[in-house]
Amino acid sequence: MISMYSASWCGDCVRTKAQLDELGLEYEYLDIDAHSEHKARAIDISGRPNIPVVVFPDGTHLVEPTDVALHEKVQQLGLIH
Repeated sequence: MISMYSASWCGDCVRTKAQLDELGLEYEYLDIDAHSEHKARAIDISGRPNIPVVVFPDGTHLVEPTDVALHEKVQQLGLIH
């Protein structure tokens, strides 16, 4: 399953969440403001405080992905056709 470290105030997060929803992908939304451990984990994964951090089932991740980059990644993983 995809995991998305995010916050409601983050414009890129809102955009990425909308794209995942539009693509019909199942994902876990991890709010960094509601749970400090999510914020710490996102930084551990990406090495920086930027969000969203999107983690894929193969263990790879994207930070602040563009719509094109996210679409290409989920297509590459066979999550969409």
